[in-house]
Amino acid sequence: MKRKTIRNHKDFLTAPDDPVVFNHFFITKAKPAARKDSRYGIIVSKRTFKLAVHRNRAKRLLRDWIAYNEHLMLPNLDYIFIARMHIFDCNRSDGRKKLANALKKISK
Repeated sequence: MKRKTIRNHKDFLTAPDDPVVFNHFFITKAKPAARKDSRYGIIVSKRTFKLAVHRNRAKRLLRDWIAYNEHLMLPNLDYIFIARMHIFDCNRSDGRKKLANALKKISK
């Protein structure tokens, strides 16, 4: 089952006690799902990635890693992924492993 994406700004906001996993390439946050269907959101800021091609590439990488590891995402949580500057230093297989590790830490 493919997850839907978060679209509203207010749905990206998390509480201070929500689980967060920091990584060199991205930050993963989780919060309880407000709706029946859980979703995910991707944040790629203009401040970090000045050029649109870099923002788009970072989003494509994160979407690929998310699709590969979707089976590890809990059904009662919304996930927010924030791209960091060094995301381009990671290849496809390593990124998938890093995301899997982050999702496992959140599920504990």
